[in-house]
Amino acid sequence: MAATVGKIQLYTASTPNGYKVSILLEELKAAYGLDYATKALNFGKNEQKEPWFIEINPNGRIPAIVDDIRDGFKVFETAAITLYLTQHYDPEFKFSFDPVKDANNYSEALQWIFFIHGGVGPMQGQASHFFRYAPEKIPYGINRYIAETKRLYSVLELRLKSRDYLAGDGKGRFSIADINGFPWVRGHAWAGITDEEFAQDYPGVDAWLKRIEARPAVYEGLGVPTRNKKLTKEEEEQYAKEAAKWILGDKK
Repeated sequence: MAATVGKIQLYTASTPNGYKVSILLEELKAAYGLDYATKALNFGKNEQKEPWFIEINPNGRIPAIVDDIRDGFKVFETAAITLYLTQHYDPEFKFSFDPVKDANNYSEALQWIFFIHGGVGPMQGQASHFFRYAPEKIPYGINRYIAETKRLYSVLELRLKSRDYLAGDGKGRFSIADINGFPWVRGHAWAGITDEEFAQDYPGVDAWLKRIEARPAVYEGLGVPTRNKKLTKEEEEQYAKEAAKWILGDKK
């Protein structure tokens, strides 16, 4: 792929993990004027497994970035990407915390980033798989992963019932800890947890979602590379059926 001189090149798709990075890039763009370009990968054509992309991310997953501002440095894994971007492009710590002067809040942010990265993302992803994509309905798989997703949401609720954001002094402040969690939790209904159930059982998390959704840069980030429209139940079923073809076919 040709280099994009003086920009960060984002390789992505319209998924929770992709949105983490596009949202942060839009926030950095609004705050500092950071420029980036986007390449949307076509999962239906298995572009994420093509040799040119494996050179960027050996795991063959999105998102990944190539930083042509810093000699084409490559980064994959969402937590690593968000930490990298704030390390190099958030000098005023608007979306992060100074690891030396604000070490406790920096540590708290890392804790919540890894909680999302190792817990919410994988478990909710499995809930979505069994609830939406599995070729046969397996009640044990559906119930097990939805229950674990709910348990993880209850941990977030403990944190957010009296706070605005996951990390920071007082009620906290918006940071990459929130950016890492928001896209997954926003997709709770796709994993089998209705909006009504979510709002009733996790009011603090629900308020946190709405607070983040109101940010202009978040809105822009949710449109990268394309904006997903609200689907009817019938459209959801059709989308899941079509998506299952490449999800179940991705054996590598």
